[in-house]
Amino acid sequence: MPDTPHASSAVERVVSKIVVPDDQSMVSLLGSRDEVLRTVERVLVSDVHVRGNEITLTGSAKDNALGVLLFEQLLELLDKGEPLTGDAVERSLGMLRQSDGSRPAEVLTLNILSNRGRTIRPKTLNQKAYVEAIDRNTIVFGVGPAGTGKTYLAMAKAVQALQAKQVNRIILTRPAVEAGERLGFLPGTLYEKIDPYLRPLYDALHDMLDPESIPRLMAAGTIEVAPLAYMRGRTLNDAFIILDEAQNTSAEQMKMFLTRLGFGSRIVVTGDVTQVDLPSGTTSGLRVVRDILEGIDDVHFANLTSADVVRHKLVGRIVDAYAQYDAELEVARTGPRRAPGRRDDVRR
Repeated sequence: MPDTPHASSAVERVVSKIVVPDDQSMVSLLGSRDEVLRTVERVLVSDVHVRGNEITLTGSAKDNALGVLLFEQLLELLDKGEPLTGDAVERSLGMLRQSDGSRPAEVLTLNILSNRGRTIRPKTLNQKAYVEAIDRNTIVFGVGPAGTGKTYLAMAKAVQALQAKQVNRIILTRPAVEAGERLGFLPGTLYEKIDPYLRPLYDALHDMLDPESIPRLMAAGTIEVAPLAYMRGRTLNDAFIILDEAQNTSAEQMKMFLTRLGFGSRIVVTGDVTQVDLPSGTTSGLRVVRDILEGIDDVHFANLTSADVVRHKLVGRIVDAYAQYDAELEVARTGPRRAPGRRDDVRR
């Protein structure tokens, strides 16, 4: 347990101490070749010193308090049987810095699905909120940049619902907007032509189910992967339905899809409004649907950001760089926005 900080210098640097309960926990806390310790030293402002089973933090009271919370959460992860990694350290610290009382150990141990020794979990607070929203609402929109787990977590929840017999089937769909007139010129049958557009959904399925069971489930209609055009005219009962790449739907297609909802079904719509591939002049259905459905009971909009990217760290930086570039282009096109209430045009 941490001791009460006490003054150590005239510049308001204080010392806080954490005593780790046993040697095994200390070894696990430091990580192989001190990998975890090096990450902690890099991300914390306070100086970190380890001696025996005691960790000493030296810094401001605020920085030390954050460090103490971080070590408490890392020890809780170890108590729950979770191996520590540098990534877990950084994600835990990011959650603690939000200062909303969140417990990283609860987020990082929330199991959605386990298969072949691999467990799928949310890795950020926004991802946890997204997963919980899927449990609470009939229709959920997951909106955010590439790599934030929008589709992957929705797929995991779909498989979980199927295994728990909450639904009878999973329906996965995407618009094949890039095909257009060129679809007819591609070789093979219709399914072979549309396969490249649906391949990411198959890849996620193979992560979550035994590969040999997938053809059997698809043949039985328990899992259906189809282009969005195949949804027209249907009523989908007792199903978990996922619409991926929804930014490439028109407003009419989005309405068509949402009205397929039948009894006992749930819908998750995922997309990134910054990556629209629709022809010029076509309005993205994902961009306008919030204005239409915001505030309707049992419909939830979950927003994910570059902070929720779970791919290579560089992906988050790329997302931010493009967002800044787009914002600068918008300012150049329309001019800077005036602050609310400002009246530059009023004669004095």
